[in-house]
Amino acid sequence: MTTDEKYHGVLRLPAALAIKNILEVHKNINLHLADNTEIILDIPADAEADLSFVQLVESARMDARAAGKTMRLAAPATGSVLKVLQRGGFVDVLTADDAQFWLHQEVRI
Repeated sequence: MTTDEKYHGVLRLPAALAIKNILEVHKNINLHLADNTEIILDIPADAEADLSFVQLVESARMDARAAGKTMRLAAPATGSVLKVLQRGGFVDVLTADDAQFWLHQEVRI
């Protein structure tokens, strides 16, 4: 058990992060948010994501923030998750908070 797993709600996501199973992913994120003040999403390196996953995570981030909770990724977005962010135009309009969340980067002006 890692330190993050011991002190935070680590949610290991399935490799399939698409519309076909997004309801299950949504349910698991909501359960972890209900039980923890911080949730860490662990996305597999070989994950296959689509836009529904990015939309779900963005919505969950807003819900967490409204409830005084935090959400973060265990590692920066890579592979198909990063490609969805790029194709969807998200990378072009990242706020500093978004860049930290998705890419673990600081935006410098």
